[in-house]
Amino acid sequence: MKPGVYQFLVGCFAALGSFLFGYDLGVIAEVVASDSFKTLFLQQNVDSRSGTVVALFTGGCFTGALGAGFSDILGRRGTILMACCIFVVGGTIQTAGVTIGMLYAGRFIAGIGVGFLTMIIPIYQSEISHRRIRGRITSLQQLFNALGQIFATWAGYGCFVTWDGTGNSRSWRIPLAIQIIPALFLGGLVYLFPESPRWLCDHDQPEQGLKNLAHLHAYDDVKDSYVIAEFNLIQAQIAEEHSQKSKTYLDLFRDWPNLRRTILMMMIQASCQMTGVSAIQYFSPQIFAQIGIPTDTTLLLQAVNAIIAFLGTAVCIAVIDNVGRRPLEIYGAIIMSGTFIVNAILIAVFPATVSNTGAHWGFIVMTWVFNFVFFVTSGPLSWAIPAELFGTAMRTKGVSWGAMTSFAFNTMIGQITPIAISSIGWKFYIIFIVCNLTSALFFWAFLPETKGLNLEDMDELFYNSPTFVPGSHWKPSSHVDSDAAEEDIHLKRLLADRHPDHPNG
Repeated sequence: MKPGVYQFLVGCFAALGSFLFGYDLGVIAEVVASDSFKTLFLQQNVDSRSGTVVALFTGGCFTGALGAGFSDILGRRGTILMACCIFVVGGTIQTAGVTIGMLYAGRFIAGIGVGFLTMIIPIYQSEISHRRIRGRITSLQQLFNALGQIFATWAGYGCFVTWDGTGNSRSWRIPLAIQIIPALFLGGLVYLFPESPRWLCDHDQPEQGLKNLAHLHAYDDVKDSYVIAEFNLIQAQIAEEHSQKSKTYLDLFRDWPNLRRTILMMMIQASCQMTGVSAIQYFSPQIFAQIGIPTDTTLLLQAVNAIIAFLGTAVCIAVIDNVGRRPLEIYGAIIMSGTFIVNAILIAVFPATVSNTGAHWGFIVMTWVFNFVFFVTSGPLSWAIPAELFGTAMRTKGVSWGAMTSFAFNTMIGQITPIAISSIGWKFYIIFIVCNLTSALFFWAFLPETKGLNLEDMDELFYNSPTFVPGSHWKPSSHVDSDAAEEDIHLKRLLADRHPDHPNG
């Protein structure tokens, strides 16, 4: 098997953790719309409780992402296993829930597991990938998120139409129970796959790190020129990082290069949530009801929407390492803003009290366009870019901080959306219109292109490239290329210049 194919397949397996997140995103709309669920849990404070059901999950994700920043000692695979165990406990409590307290607890615990997974998976994927396909492999995080939504929306829709009006709790318990299965599969098999070579080198296991690097990139040939060059570059960066004091979250803000990365990462994650995608995913029945579309039709449309999301992410995987990160973020935000402008107008002019089939279809098509564009651009990039911005020593804490930002905004959207829809209707969309446009401007001004760079080039990028990106012609001092047998010698000379105290110097 070709190394690139093997890396891709390992990335697919790890992305099962993101499948869990996507499944929950897709299933919750059907769950809170179920007659049985409403009877058991939503007899009072409907908007507040339905918002809390969503917000507690994402609040748990925030907690898990925070905890993941301290999980480096477990390794990438160990963190994945622990997260799966936590998620299974939470999923079981949700499925068996008979009181609102049980449901809240199960949602929060499952969220903790997902928080660990969504933080550690793109790190693992980025650390096993060749730079030329790293964008494709880290974008698998979002592809499997979309795949999870497909399974969730169609399972939820099937259960809804089967038991709608019967009061049978299977209409929501079965969809919630299904998500436990992939968690058991991922946790049970994760140790059959290689540990991150960079993590091994960072934890005093360089020989195993070299073997894993060769296993991933060169058919187990530890003398391959690319493997040796990449290994030396990793060792040089780690030696430099180990010569400094241990890293904490505060180091994300201590100097401008790290602060710059942190600001970019937080903006990428926050802007992703403020596109409006979470509001649509969590509360589509309420949103579509504003224009008079019934719940069963909405759930069917969301099932189609999930397929569109999968196709959009597939397009991203196909183009990300050719087009680059910058153009996708900038133009994606502009187009998404346009879809919200159209839908806001449709809701304002044709509210639920006015029957207009053309307006209904216009709203549906614009929602589908939004979803496709989101999953080509902001969705996958919100995980792919943060995973590649930091060096090995700060990568876990950096991505953890970014994931916490994502889940903090996700929690806020989950809590306020049902209340905002009831209170201000279409005016709620103005927030997403403005946020998408300002995100496009921010990314144009400050987001550097990371396409084709080694992970070990990122420190050089943020120390030496200008903060204002347009017009910049910065290039890395070196690349590790598998097709250049002389690159190892060349890199050793460069490493000697960049790290005079390194043994290769």
